[in-house]
Amino acid sequence: MTFRSRVLGLIAAALAVWWAVPEPATAQPSGSPIRIGGTLALTGPLAAQTIAHKLVGELFVEQLNKKGGLLGRPVEFILLDDQAKPELARTLYERLLTVDKVDLIIGAFGSAANLGVFGVAQRYGKIVICNSMAIPKLSSYPLHFPVQGLSGSPEIDLPNKLFDALATTASPPKRIGVLGSKFPSIQYISEGVRDVAIKRGLQVPLYLEYEFGTREYGPIAARVKDADPDFLWVGGLGVEGIGLIEAMKRIGYSPKGHVYLFPAAGAFVKVPEANNAFSFSAFEQHPPLTDRPGIAEFVQLYNERAAAAGLPYVKVEHQAAIAYAIWQVLKAGVEGAGSLDDKAIAQWLKTNTVPSILGTQRFNTPNNYGDDLNNLVQLQNGSWVTVYPANLAAPGAKLNHPIR
Repeated sequence: MTFRSRVLGLIAAALAVWWAVPEPATAQPSGSPIRIGGTLALTGPLAAQTIAHKLVGELFVEQLNKKGGLLGRPVEFILLDDQAKPELARTLYERLLTVDKVDLIIGAFGSAANLGVFGVAQRYGKIVICNSMAIPKLSSYPLHFPVQGLSGSPEIDLPNKLFDALATTASPPKRIGVLGSKFPSIQYISEGVRDVAIKRGLQVPLYLEYEFGTREYGPIAARVKDADPDFLWVGGLGVEGIGLIEAMKRIGYSPKGHVYLFPAAGAFVKVPEANNAFSFSAFEQHPPLTDRPGIAEFVQLYNERAAAAGLPYVKVEHQAAIAYAIWQVLKAGVEGAGSLDDKAIAQWLKTNTVPSILGTQRFNTPNNYGDDLNNLVQLQNGSWVTVYPANLAAPGAKLNHPIR
């Protein structure tokens, strides 16, 4: 036997042994389940956004249990429908803690609901990790941890980011129209937009607030057309902006440029007149954001699950990403503390950073708000893509701000 044949034989034998040895199996979780409870507006005006949160929560827990659970125990997700009603959310969190006997809670969707949740959590000494609390000055509950990527001053940072981006275009806007839904966080930020615009020397020919859940946008569209601003800020939530776009179309008006604060991304994709609309997002499904470690599996699974559920937009966008971040931070806190004790988890989160799909999260600042992780995104040819800042922009994507 030649030397070469002996070497090949040894390699073949080694490979045979290697293939024959099974991979070590992931330890299956055992014992009583860790029960985690929360609410979402599964029906009502916010359902178009919360469906992504529901899918992500179910997917995360499913994958977590396949990989050994949490602290070696299986996890059970108890989800209730608060119908976007703050008073109902408070009642349901009382039920979760006293009747369902959950071990941990995650926040609801929407600032109004979460303000009520904080009161319930404080009575029972529970941490609240949530992805929807955009009024930092009211978020003084010390065991509250916001993970949506907003800074402690979104009413300043978000409009400045928008205006900085638009300033790089050939025709920066000089006259800004501001619409604000009377949803607490939306109203708060929209007021800030007006103030920031004035401080930057911009004119504000239109500032108009409307009732949350409005269905008739004809009068609002007429006011926008009369003012005819260079750029329109729409402090709207969910599908509110679509109602406005359709109303403007009926009177033959299209804004020169428009941004929507917290839209239902999938619904906007289906409206041709929404093309080139802007929004804010901490994550969209494209490089370099998808290059962040540990999220490829989630992106693929979410795409499949969203398609099976018939969602109009199956890519991971801002809502799906912040829903994922809440579970990432909760898992990190529990494992870091090695305990389900709320105070121990809170202490660990306040003294450590957490890598998440949105970027690095930290909670060592006033009211536990960290860095502004949101970027300016634009709807281009059926996909939401990051356009500012340039180092996080989608490959080939450029900020498109048409001025008539």
